[in-house]
Amino acid sequence: MDPLRLLVTAQGFFTRAEARAVGYGDRDVARAMRSRTWHRIRRGYYTFLDEWTGLDPVGRHAATARAVAHSLGDAVALSHVSGLVVHGADIWGCDLSRIHVTRLDGGAGRVEGDVVHHEGRCIEGDVVESGGLSVLLPERCAIETASRTTNEVALVIFDGVLRAGHVDHDGLFRRFELMEHWPYTQHLHVPVRMADARAASVGESRGRWLFRCCGLPAPVLQYDVRSASGALLGTSDWAWPDHGLLGEFDGKVKYGRLLKPGETAADAVFREKVREDQLREATGMSMVRLVWRDYDAPQATGERVRSRLRRLA
Repeated sequence: MDPLRLLVTAQGFFTRAEARAVGYGDRDVARAMRSRTWHRIRRGYYTFLDEWTGLDPVGRHAATARAVAHSLGDAVALSHVSGLVVHGADIWGCDLSRIHVTRLDGGAGRVEGDVVHHEGRCIEGDVVESGGLSVLLPERCAIETASRTTNEVALVIFDGVLRAGHVDHDGLFRRFELMEHWPYTQHLHVPVRMADARAASVGESRGRWLFRCCGLPAPVLQYDVRSASGALLGTSDWAWPDHGLLGEFDGKVKYGRLLKPGETAADAVFREKVREDQLREATGMSMVRLVWRDYDAPQATGERVRSRLRRLA
């Protein structure tokens, strides 16, 4: 096996020096680039093109972040959205075009090619190791990333770090209190208070923000529906028990996750329909389902949900 393949598997890249050490001269490098066998991640850092094309945007950001961290060494820690990627938190609505690092050596903040260097004060414990990389704590990465986004994206980020178990809500809020007077963080008071580990996906978090913006009651999350004997029939993503409504988000990936051995997507859809019927019959509630495109028409979607909510007696 090509030793460079082993390096890519182990660290996500190989360097020009590492290629030279196993016998690749300058002409070999040029030939590999011309033939599109290799892909240059950044100056001096490479991977194989088939490996690169197999990565999604988050995977490519992670590989580039590893290369940047290797290049800059102990002078920096990965931070902001790059830190979230390394920690494995869900990313949606974030710019992944540059790697973000926080200077640990007092260096100046600047944008340098594909890297944003941030000045930042680090207290004891702020820098941790994840996957062999120096990275800021996930709660700090979340708040700094969210500070430059919309509140909808911020809620997705906060729900994601809680869901992944990186921090609990008290820990997230304590960190926010330390940072609430930092630049661009003032708008985060609402999403940081709304953050909830029970939001099981990006789509569910976006739904929560839509409901708030449309003036709808906040739903109960992960609402268990049980039979008369107490057996669990299913769990609804959202519920408004006082208004007689259950709600679910249907991302395309959902049915892929639900597939059982030998089952097709059509089988899973039918099974979900049977499940929905059971939930409605057991509770006497109606069901509303949202999909990704519903979030592109928030006013119409909000009105659709509102029209399904029963008035309180």
